[in-house]
Amino acid sequence: MGQTKNILIVGVGGQGTILASRVLSSVLQKIGLEVKVSEIHGMAQRGGSVVTQVRYGQKVASPIIPEGQADIILAFEKLEALRWLTCLKEEGIILINDQRIDPMPVIIGATEYPDTLDNIRQRTKNVLVIDALKAAQEAGNAKTVNIVLLGLLAKFMDIDQVVWLETIEETVPPKFLQANLKAFKAGFATTENLNLGKD
Repeated sequence: MGQTKNILIVGVGGQGTILASRVLSSVLQKIGLEVKVSEIHGMAQRGGSVVTQVRYGQKVASPIIPEGQADIILAFEKLEALRWLTCLKEEGIILINDQRIDPMPVIIGATEYPDTLDNIRQRTKNVLVIDALKAAQEAGNAKTVNIVLLGLLAKFMDIDQVVWLETIEETVPPKFLQANLKAFKAGFATTENLNLGKD
């Protein structure tokens, strides 16, 4: 992990993207890497975009990911995945929660919700889509979507699963811990829609 790696986490307010980015940062620090984080909140409480840039490596100069240099985009919502797709590097991976949350222009009828997944697949080949909400519900708590998606992200990072689980234990309140651990393991174990590197 000598070179700086870039992960972009995107979603809307209320989806738990910030908690996910904090767990990720703690995991990276635990294994001895330098981590820099930049958070952008666009009316987060009203369902606006929430974007976190996470950069890590032996030495990280800036918290801002250069344009088109994200190694992985972790998208909590389909339209946000499409909105931030230009940040992905050519061989990068985009991991998407198959969930639709209408933004205000769609709610008031000013525009239509676009055909997101087809659009994304036409523009990049490394796309993985899961129903994280369903997995979270099966884990026992619908609010653990963010931890399901962290489990999915962990599949693509060379970090022992034990470090992730320990960090979740340190971060999540005890009464929610078991559901969150199950959610992480569900995300890590997923194989659905795994079309990496295929047209």
